Amino acid sequence: MSEVRPIIVFDAECVLCSANAQFVLDHDRQGRFLLASMQGEAGTALYRRFGIDPADPDTLIVVDGDRARRDSDAILTIWAELGWPWRAATAFRLVPRALRDPVYRWVARNRYRLFGRRDTCWLPDPAFRDRLL
Repeated sequence: MSEVRPIIVFDAECVLCSANAQFVLDHDRQGRFLLASMQGEAGTALYRRFGIDPADPDTLIVVDGDRARRDSDAILTIWAELGWPWRAATAFRLVPRALRDPVYRWVARNRYRLFGRRDTCWLPDPAFRDRLL
């Protein structure tokens, strides 16, 4: 029986989002996370499963079994799993979600304007292809 790994669903056309995906690939030494772009079949299906419009997503999600974490909780989940020193950023969980999520959502809504948009979806180095869905 194969191990189920958390899946990060992200926007592969967003410069910030794809930089985050590359960061995860570079620092997830244990290969804990799989990645799926919202533009791909697997990412679209996961967004729909959790009630997010894949044509106009407002968040990245981390899917772990039947549960999806979104907004700032998704980012903090990623940092926690990457280990030290990245795990230290989970101290932001002390900030109430009612304060962190509006900041996250503002950045998410303005991600193309703030960071740019790729003409084509980002693809990782071929060495990481086994980590993409």
